[in-house]
Amino acid sequence: MFDELTFPVVAAPMAGGPTTPELVAAVSEADGFGFLSAGMLTPAALAAQIDRTAELTGRPFGVNLFVPQPDTGADVSAHRTRLEAFAREYDVELGEPKWDDDAYPAKLDVVLGKRIPVVSFTFGPPSPSDVLRLHDAGAKVVVTVTTPEAAHRAADLGADALVLQGFEAGGHRSLFTDDPRLPGGGAEYGVLALLRLVAARVDLPLIAAGGLVHGADVAAVLAAGAVAAQLGTVFLRADEAGTSEAHRKALALAERETAFTRAFSGRPARGLVNKFMDALSEGAPAAYPQLNNLAGPVRKASAKAGDPEAISLWAGQTYPLAYDASAAVIIERLKVEARDAAARLDRIR
Repeated sequence: MFDELTFPVVAAPMAGGPTTPELVAAVSEADGFGFLSAGMLTPAALAAQIDRTAELTGRPFGVNLFVPQPDTGADVSAHRTRLEAFAREYDVELGEPKWDDDAYPAKLDVVLGKRIPVVSFTFGPPSPSDVLRLHDAGAKVVVTVTTPEAAHRAADLGADALVLQGFEAGGHRSLFTDDPRLPGGGAEYGVLALLRLVAARVDLPLIAAGGLVHGADVAAVLAAGAVAAQLGTVFLRADEAGTSEAHRKALALAERETAFTRAFSGRPARGLVNKFMDALSEGAPAAYPQLNNLAGPVRKASAKAGDPEAISLWAGQTYPLAYDASAAVIIERLKVEARDAAARLDRIR
C-alpha cells in the first residue's frame, strides 16, 4: 500500500473546501497519494467528487470519513449568546445547533459502491462490522490516531495502517474522546514522539502527520520508521486547492499564531488565531457537530465577504513555510528536499 508509493507523500484530507478532486488527482499523478475528504459533504456530493477524481487520474486515491460522535448533551446556550454578536455583524441567522451523524452510513455505502481502495477514518475507529465490510470489498482501512492507546485500539479492531497525528497538525485533532477540561481535548504528542511510541507497541504501517511541510520533514519521519508522510498545510496554497481567498491571504501574510479552539465546531482544531477565536474559544463546549452547525452561517458569510476574522483558518504550526505553486511543483520540490536531507545522513557512520 503506502510503502509501495513511488514517493511516500500523502495529501491529507482537508474538509470544508481545501481538498478538491483536482488536488487529489494532481498529487496522485505526481507519484504521491491523495485523499478526498467526505466530512461535511452530502453523499451525492461525495459520489460526484469521487467520479470527478476518477476522470482526472487513473491512479488510486482514498476517501476519509468522519466517524459520528456521541451527543455529549453539552449546554451550548452561553456560546450561542456570545455568537449572536457575530451573526449581527455579518447579518445572518445562526444555524440550528443540532446533532447529526454527517450521513456516515450513506457515505460508507458510497465508498463501498465506488470500490475505493483505501478508506481512512477521523475522530475514532470504524466499528468491527464496518471494518469487515470494507475488507470484504477489498478496501484497506486506515485510522487516524493521536495517542499510543488509540493506536493500539485501532490495531485491535483490524486497521491496516495508522495515521499518527502530532499536535503540530492543522485542522481537527482526531481524538477518540474529547476531554472538555483540556484545550487540546487530550494528550498532546509531537509527531516524532508519537511515531516512536506507537512503533514500539503496534506492528502496522505508520503514516506520520503534523507540521510536515518540507522534504527534510518527509525524510525525518521515514528515518524514524514511518512508511509515508501525510501533508496538509503545504497543499493549502496549491493551485488546485479549494482554499478560500481570505484563508490564502492570511496564510501568505504569515502574521498570525496558531492555537487550538473548539469555537468553530465543538471539537479541538488548530488554526490561525482571528477575532472569532479570540472572542469565543474560552468556554466553548465540547459539542460537535452542534457548534459546527450553529456557526456555519457566520463562517460562510465571512468567507463570502473575503474577511478572515470569522472563518476557520485551519493550518499547522509550520504554515509560514508553505507557498503558492501547483501540486506537481510542490511534490517535485519535496522530492529534491528529501533527497538532499537523505544525503546528509551519510555523515552517520
